[in-house]
Amino acid sequence: MQKFKAIKSAIFGLVALVSLQGAAYAEPIKIAVNEWTGQHISAHFAAALFRELGHEVELITAGAVPQFAAIAEGSLHFQPETWTNNVGDIYPKAVANGDIIVLGSLGLSPQEGWIYPPYMTDKCPGLPSYQALYDCAQAFAAADTFPNGRLITYPADWGTRSSDLVKLIDLPFKAIPGGSEGAMIAELKSALAAEQPVLMMFWQPHWLFAEETMDWVEWDVPHGTCDEGNQTRGEACGFQQATIDKIAAKSFIENYPDALNVAEQMHLTNEMQNALIHEVDQKGREIEEVISEWMAANKDMWQPWIDAAK
Repeated sequence: MQKFKAIKSAIFGLVALVSLQGAAYAEPIKIAVNEWTGQHISAHFAAALFRELGHEVELITAGAVPQFAAIAEGSLHFQPETWTNNVGDIYPKAVANGDIIVLGSLGLSPQEGWIYPPYMTDKCPGLPSYQALYDCAQAFAAADTFPNGRLITYPADWGTRSSDLVKLIDLPFKAIPGGSEGAMIAELKSALAAEQPVLMMFWQPHWLFAEETMDWVEWDVPHGTCDEGNQTRGEACGFQQATIDKIAAKSFIENYPDALNVAEQMHLTNEMQNALIHEVDQKGREIEEVISEWMAANKDMWQPWIDAAK
């Protein structure tokens, strides 16, 4: 009789465990969606992968900084594209406390800095070193800046990093804020079409690099982290660069081991994301369609992740 009771208790325990696991899996995986197309691509890619495992998924709009409180408390489960140079105060504390788990790099190589077209190398020997700009500022000049060079910077409400740098290292350039992202791109494309001089603050990943070949100004290697507010000629690191990490809530780690396995393996390159952003932003296609098409053409890349997780 005691043996029968022990078996019965074990069976009930197993049923309870399965029920609990089923309840955990019954809740959709909630993925954070931020304000830019590149992150939309990463979020929809993750969603498609988790659906391949049989999970329901919800894509939840969340601000780039407010999202961290939601992930720390578990109301959001996964964020595939976190730029670590814009995280506020909550994120590092939540990571230190173990409420947010860093799963590793997404694989993107983020870059911010000054870009110029390759044809400017002939007009400004010494590029890509920033030191060359001291000697050929007039090659980048315009009527409203001559004899100084003209540098198109981020819109004024994005900050003054480029203009601050110009002043710090006493570079003979005038920083001109762009009106908007669209205005910056329009001015750049106009200059490229006429092979006119242009130097512009920009970033990647971005669809622009799927269409145009651009070169980047190179800076001195910093001693540790680039301190943007403390630079001089000869020791100018330019701009502090971000890393891009995949992060998750503790509840995601505990309740979705198969999705965790896939999330850890998931990666993208700049070239891949640039091409997908181009399809959405420039061709006006729906993200779901673009992701579905890309996955069908690249099954050999992601299918092993799914197989390993099952």
